[in-house]
Order: sequence, then structure tokens, then C-alpha cells
Amino acid sequence: MPRKIVARRSAIHGNGVFALQPIAKGERIVEYKGRRRSHAEVDAGDTGDADSGHTFLFTLNDEYVIDANYEGGTARWINHSCAPNCEAVLEEADGDDRRRDRVFIEAIRAIKPGEELSYNYGITLDEPHTARLKKIWACRCGAKTCTGTMLQPKRKAKG
Repeated sequence: MPRKIVARRSAIHGNGVFALQPIAKGERIVEYKGRRRSHAEVDAGDTGDADSGHTFLFTLNDEYVIDANYEGGTARWINHSCAPNCEAVLEEADGDDRRRDRVFIEAIRAIKPGEELSYNYGITLDEPHTARLKKIWACRCGAKTCTGTMLQPKRKAKG
């Protein structure tokens, strides 16, 4: 079976992932792989720094994060976009071991060979979204609908 994707330099940011073959809408493209770590482990380490503007972390569930800094695969190079052609889909494993949950990247529309894959990272931070943080987490996707930041709008508390 021929490879469908390849990681290489991206005009959006650093490395990106590109289609080598046509990808159909709804097609499961790749799994987001990496070491399962607890939220506490990630918070105590240096791979989850909100001030870095760069992350290979993917929140898996309330207990675990996938840290693609360790044992990460090609999916870690997929860039954020405000007008994505893919989405992340969580697949919960049977049983109680939440480390076995998985994340897959699937196409939300047809993707042509040579096109860069992207999804909305959905980054949420507990702290206020200051101008400094918005600059650190600047979006460079180039979409007409680009918000300028990878940070998701804060949800207003229901009163």
C-alpha cells in the first residue's frame, strides 16, 4: 500500500504533513502517537510550557496526555489551521484503562495530493489570553478566516 502522507518543511510553520495521494472526506489518515503521561507529569516537566508557543501535547482525557515529544509519529507535525481540512477524533478503549484511548486524524473534506494537512488544535489556557500569549500562540495558517491565534476563545461563564 503506497504511503498517503509525508512530513516535510511547511510554509505555515516548521514542519508540516502533506498528502501524497488523494484522501477522501471521512478517511482516517493517521494516529496521533506518543507516550501517555498524566497531566501532573506534564505540568511538572518542561514539555507543556504555555510560554513556548510550541507543543507536541494532545489532551487524551481527564487523566492522560499524549506527549509526542516521546515516541511521537508523523501526526505530531500536522499544523494548526483556522480553516482545517482534518479533525482529531478520540476513540475510547474498552475497559477502565484510559491510557488505551487513542486519537486519530481524519479528513473533513477531500484532500488533494500536495495539500498540507491541518486541524484546529483547540488550545485552551486557564490563564487570561494576554496580548503576549496571543503573540506566542500566533496562528500563521493564512486562511481568510484566520483569528490570528491558536488559542480558542474563552467560554463565558453561565450566570
